[in-house]
Amino acid sequence: MSAPLSDFERIKADSRYLRGTIAEGLADPVTGAISDDDGKLLKFHGSYQQDDRDLREERRRQKLESAYSFMLRARLPGGVVTPGQWLEFDRIAREYANGTLRITTRQTFQWHGIIKRKLKPTIAAIHAQLASTIAACGDVVRNVVSTANPVETAAHAEAYAWAARLSDGLAPRTRAYHEIWLDGEPLVGEPEHEPLYGATYLPRKFKIGLAIPPLNDVDVFAQDLGLIAIAEQGELKGFNIAVGGGMGATHGDATTYPRLASVLGFVTPDQLFATAETVVAVQRDWGNRVERKHARLKYTLDHRGLDVFKAELERRLGFAFEPARAYRFDHNGDRYGWIEGHDGRWHLTLHIESGRLADHGERRWLSGLRELAKLHQGDFRLTCNQNVIVANVPAEARARIDAIVEAHGLDGYRRHGAFRRDAVACVALPTCGLAMAEAERYLPDFLDRVEVLLSRHGLSDAPILLRISGCPNGCSRPYLGEIALVGRGPGRYDLRLGADARGQRLNVPHLENADEAAILAELDRLFARYAAEREAGERFGDFLWRVAVVAAAPTRRIPLEVNV
Repeated sequence: MSAPLSDFERIKADSRYLRGTIAEGLADPVTGAISDDDGKLLKFHGSYQQDDRDLREERRRQKLESAYSFMLRARLPGGVVTPGQWLEFDRIAREYANGTLRITTRQTFQWHGIIKRKLKPTIAAIHAQLASTIAACGDVVRNVVSTANPVETAAHAEAYAWAARLSDGLAPRTRAYHEIWLDGEPLVGEPEHEPLYGATYLPRKFKIGLAIPPLNDVDVFAQDLGLIAIAEQGELKGFNIAVGGGMGATHGDATTYPRLASVLGFVTPDQLFATAETVVAVQRDWGNRVERKHARLKYTLDHRGLDVFKAELERRLGFAFEPARAYRFDHNGDRYGWIEGHDGRWHLTLHIESGRLADHGERRWLSGLRELAKLHQGDFRLTCNQNVIVANVPAEARARIDAIVEAHGLDGYRRHGAFRRDAVACVALPTCGLAMAEAERYLPDFLDRVEVLLSRHGLSDAPILLRISGCPNGCSRPYLGEIALVGRGPGRYDLRLGADARGQRLNVPHLENADEAAILAELDRLFARYAAEREAGERFGDFLWRVAVVAAAPTRRIPLEVNV
């Protein structure tokens, strides 16, 4: 007798292609929430139901309903936003949400604090800008990310176009989105069909990332499907295919773990879409629908075996992968400041701490980007490190843009050290229901305290990659930080150390369930050793391995690398 499917699978099967009773729940004026089942389906439409956990206990004492609101996420393949879209998204943030825009590690925007009655008009406003929220969350292929600013050569532009094509081609086809949010007419007398997903969609979320060496700014090995663009003399030759990356884990459950994707081989551009679609289809058929904690592609691979998975892919595709082509990644961070593109236009990368665009004191970042969008004639590129690029700027417009940037406090990329610039944090408290500890709100204080230690040891300019997550699910990709804090409880974290700077090695646990004092004391000790014993050009994560501060990770979680 086979094991019963998870409750989530029942909800999807009974949902009538993601409709459920969402429309009825939105119309209910008695509560600011929707039902638990509809809340799960709502993710497929790009939204999470949340409540303000800072207010939860006080509202309970007052016998009031929790302060419910909704987070909404856009589907923006490759993170490209036009100035017109930016201005409208800014207006949505101020009129419908909590007055902030947040750039996510999936290269898109999130709006927080949207109350239930404003959710439908917000989605309609996003749709009016030729954007969407469908499949930004849920058990589907989510926003396809791509190396930011892909305009250095013609091959870069072509690679970005593939990210957009994959995003569109692998999106769900259900009419539920248009019916619920855009007042579309229901299908009558015609059976609905999801040609790729079927009625129960995927076992879990599925992430695709496209990296263009030597930059690994998308952390390509953290993706379910990683695509490594291979270009020669500016011409796109194809892609190395990597499968099985994923950052999520559960504290205390050794059967869950982060994993880096494994390289299968090389495909030409004309083979790419079929390859991506078939990887998704095999995971649809083989993924674990009984235990959601084991439902990501990484567990399918480790259960079935990489060779078996590859053989099934090649059988369905009708062709074999070529051997992987040579590539090399230099780092997985962003390149700040002005960079000239192949066509003579310029691109300015701005540092946005935790991706949060808001106006606070001298930091008038939301207003500053609004002013830039009013005059900019190119586009904006969101990055997977939560930053923004003012892209495709003619040389004569640079001075005016610089003036706006400085006037609004957006010039931190010039004033701050590498440690602060490269840090990444998830939202965590007070809105994320999974958060066990602070992340975004804690990041500024933690940065201040660690920078004091770095200065003490003469390391103020040392590039060290920090990532903070409020829980082990890994939205900020903490397992790829040279230093990472993974939340355990209020004020307590696991300290993980030893990832590399190229996104090709996982860190490992160093201290468990530690408070700030213990973490800072340990970092102080390690910084002292690093300052005294490091070799020329040696990164902090690499140093920790060389002097055996951290132990070797299981080799099965290390991707195949093909070096030039």
